[in-house]
Amino acid sequence: MKKDNYKSGFVSIIGVPNVGKSTLLNQIVGQKIAIISDKPQTTRNKILAIYTTDEEQIIFTDTPGIHRPHNRLGEYMVRVAKETMHDTDVILLVVDATKKIQDSERDIAQSLAEVGMPCILVINKVDLVKKETLLPMIADYSSLYDFEEIVPISAKTGDGTQLLIEKIKGYLEEGPQFYYEDMVTDQPEKQIAAEIIREKLLWLLEKEVPHGIAIEISKMQELEHVTNIYVNIYCEKASHKGIIIGKGGEMLKKIGSLARGDIEKMLDKKVYLELWVRVKTDWRNNNYLMKSFGFGAEE
Repeated sequence: MKKDNYKSGFVSIIGVPNVGKSTLLNQIVGQKIAIISDKPQTTRNKILAIYTTDEEQIIFTDTPGIHRPHNRLGEYMVRVAKETMHDTDVILLVVDATKKIQDSERDIAQSLAEVGMPCILVINKVDLVKKETLLPMIADYSSLYDFEEIVPISAKTGDGTQLLIEKIKGYLEEGPQFYYEDMVTDQPEKQIAAEIIREKLLWLLEKEVPHGIAIEISKMQELEHVTNIYVNIYCEKASHKGIIIGKGGEMLKKIGSLARGDIEKMLDKKVYLELWVRVKTDWRNNNYLMKSFGFGAEE
């Protein structure tokens, strides 16, 4: 039962690409709602995750990695991440314990000073480094910004994440429960399914191909014993189309098989998945196509 002094609030997760923001989000809510890849710029839009107990509800927003953009899609992703910093109660800056401070992180520290919101430094991947390396790293980051808290964690193993939740609670005020207790995300199943398919492409394809891919689910048909999903995979070059399909269609079959397994777990139901690959040249610089793929680019 919800307590009288119930707390709620919004937390924005920011950082440069590939520091483990999506892994942290999935770890906190206990299931996969954000896709994971070792390739940078995996997350393209804001992803809402909801953590609810009898005492509090924390709404986390995972944002695209802040980087120096090379196209309009990149500009959109950075804009989304920076705007989210203003619309929150607490900011988590996630950094990678295995890497030195990056120039983009120095830029983020400057932005934090301008925003003026409470910020917790989350040092992720501490399971991959020796403990004695953490103190110099903490000193380096503390010289950039006066963080309210510094919490070392491993998003992959879950070590330190409960301590992080406890630290966040200290910055929440009494408030309403914004979402039902059984909700873990505001994303529709169709959007999560599309992201699962994109994740498999990120896992399996050559480095330059996945960033030029967009997923469109043209139809999602719920039947009694099966869900039929019809998907368009858009890429920017004919040569990329050939790589995605693979020799004799083997790569596309592999992508479909892996994606279908995860989607069936999400829906708890059999899935028929039909994939088509189409070319849309330079769509990442086309405002109309970006909007049609759900990226809300400005004219």
